[in-house]
Amino acid sequence: MTAASAELAELVPGAVVKTAFGQSTAHVELDQWSTAARFAHDDLGCLAFDWLGVEDAGRPGASGVRHAVLLHVLHPDTRAGLLLRTELAAGEVLPSVAGLWAGAAWHEREAAEMFGVELAEPTPHLLLPDTFAGHPLRKDFVLASRVVRPWPGSLEPGEDSTSSPSRRRTLPPGVPDPATWGPRREENQQ
Repeated sequence: MTAASAELAELVPGAVVKTAFGQSTAHVELDQWSTAARFAHDDLGCLAFDWLGVEDAGRPGASGVRHAVLLHVLHPDTRAGLLLRTELAAGEVLPSVAGLWAGAAWHEREAAEMFGVELAEPTPHLLLPDTFAGHPLRKDFVLASRVVRPWPGSLEPGEDSTSSPSRRRTLPPGVPDPATWGPRREENQQ
């Protein structure tokens, strides 16, 4: 356990520090997210923002958790890092840490646009047009372009009619079975 995460666990009620593969993570409840961030910034001296990321929990409602949000900040002199983690259920709002670390604003906007994380203040899109529907980095986002257009990668063994019969064709990641979603291929080829 790092010294910074141990100190944070003492300062923030309910914070739990877990260590895996040499990395200590301070897990805090969503209502303690802002408090933990403020302690990290003001009391522990973690003034350097490194990154803020999101993990998608997969199917909504599978475990009650929709997203896990991670924040990594550093003490500028010692280069000691602190990793904070909180979990959001569908419909919960993530408090912003951009007031403490200005660089976090871009990461929070990306989390809102790409994963659908709700922020306390609505933000404009970063990378996608305003008319784009959905959140492309979520596991439940259907990649329709991969269904409509053939996968541009190499052919599977046996698909080029020059080698032995192929094994069952696998679909690219994010593409649902055409038999259960969208128009059938025979209809598209007419």
